[in-house]
Amino acid sequence: METIAKIRRLFREHRSIREISRELRLSRKVVRKALRSDKTAFAYKRQHQPRPQLDGHIARLDALLSEELAKPKRERRKRSVTAALCW
Repeated sequence: METIAKIRRLFREHRSIREISRELRLSRKVVRKALRSDKTAFAYKRQHQPRPQLDGHIARLDALLSEELAKPKRERRKRSVTAALCW
């Protein structure tokens, strides 16, 4: 909310979109969006978190983690689980 107010105030002071984006460390696309809309806040909610690199390994990772948690604390791996995936 404060950011949108700052953007609009700076624009009323005849600053360019590029100057505003540089000063507030925002993309020019976000600055334009704030200037064009009547909203006072932006809300973005991602519906699904994509994990394209992990999708093929999720079952294996879950199996390794459940195996490790079932072992007594002394017998658990000292290194990361990623080392177990490499063998």
